[in-house]
Amino acid sequence: MRRHEYDNAFSSTRTPRRKKRFDDEEPRDATRRRRFEELSRSERGPAPIPEWLVTDPDVTDVELGVLKTGKEADVHLIERTGADGTSCLLAAKRYRAREHRMFHRDAGYLDGRKVAESRQMRAMQQRTSFGRDVISQQWAVAEFAVLSRLWLAGVPVPYPVQLANTELLLEFLGEPDGTAAPRLAQLRPDPDELRGLWRQLVQALLELAGQGLTHGDLSAFNLLVHRGRLVLIDLPQAVDLVANPAAGSYLERDVRGVCDWFVSRGMPPAVADPEWLVELLAREAGIR
Repeated sequence: MRRHEYDNAFSSTRTPRRKKRFDDEEPRDATRRRRFEELSRSERGPAPIPEWLVTDPDVTDVELGVLKTGKEADVHLIERTGADGTSCLLAAKRYRAREHRMFHRDAGYLDGRKVAESRQMRAMQQRTSFGRDVISQQWAVAEFAVLSRLWLAGVPVPYPVQLANTELLLEFLGEPDGTAAPRLAQLRPDPDELRGLWRQLVQALLELAGQGLTHGDLSAFNLLVHRGRLVLIDLPQAVDLVANPAAGSYLERDVRGVCDWFVSRGMPPAVADPEWLVELLAREAGIR
């Protein structure tokens, strides 16, 4: 079954938003201010640049609080203001440095990726302090690259604003007051909303497979629903379906995880069928 075969099977719906404040509301006098000049060496996101992004050459970034903490990275809410007073909200994802716990899944995901310097590769394999820093930066670079590629291809992902060492600045998905878009796992959609979200998910995964990738760690916790639109997030471990020898198992795990969630919310198992979806995505990626 190809893309057009399921397009007519589900009607598009919009999912109501739910309020979720960010976790940490620090006073502004405790926040860290950064000038644009300090970030001049960083890598910028792809063109065309979205209209909402403040691109004034003299900007100030102010931290407003913590959106999320995780094993490998923390995400902070940033307000960027230009010299002319225009502003936008961004999400700053900061991968943890050597003093924090190491990535627990890195070995399998790094299969098929190339590191130019043999010294770096040896350090990564031996998990030295330098090697852990290299892996941390590899994750940041990998996520920025895959987000740039997917955003240009029209896949529903946040716009990657900027990469600086182990920090990614990303499009903030939420409301102007700093209320973050809910994760799919937080929602309790009615049957019509559930069908609309399932249709969006299949479309997004097909677009991802069309780029030769699977998410690698897909679940209802790394899918956001922003004003009714399903968005893929947390993609540092995206797996190349051709280059990675274990790609098939990652694809199946991704699919089964989200299919199980939809079935648990009332989607008929015959619709959220993981075997059908795996086969569909594999054919879209050209590996079957």
